[in-house]
Amino acid sequence: MVAGAITDTAGAPAAWRSNTTIPFTRSNVQQWLREAQQVGLADPTFQRGILMLQQLLTALTPQETVLLPNYPNPFNPETWIPYQLAAPAEVTLTIHTADGKLVRTLALGHQPVGIYHDRTRAAYWDGKNELGEPVASSVYFYTLTAGDFTATRKMLIMK
Repeated sequence: MVAGAITDTAGAPAAWRSNTTIPFTRSNVQQWLREAQQVGLADPTFQRGILMLQQLLTALTPQETVLLPNYPNPFNPETWIPYQLAAPAEVTLTIHTADGKLVRTLALGHQPVGIYHDRTRAAYWDGKNELGEPVASSVYFYTLTAGDFTATRKMLIMK
């Protein structure tokens, strides 16, 4: 059932079906695992499936919170900023000029444990300041704050 949900929503249980692809996230795997465990079949194939879900959940659980390089870099006019969280946290991304002036604050809200690497989950910056104006070509610094974790990296916008 899970394989069907991941690759073909038509084969997924009714609760999982939609007109769009089901996001392959840690929370979805947790839900699939809970549902499978509630069924409680003793069939060896079914039990192997539960074991695979448990292993997949472990693989989708980061051991540390990390801020990763933005992509593309250099960029114009937009970029994605991937990160991962080992613990749930309020997440904020701030963007500063090379001389330290605040350009933009992206309040991402409370985020669960997880991997935020792809374009559908990573932080997104449209290359604009707080007033909605495009910023100039230059080096900028971005800082991720998630609970007690803080890390900074640099990026380059080229127009």
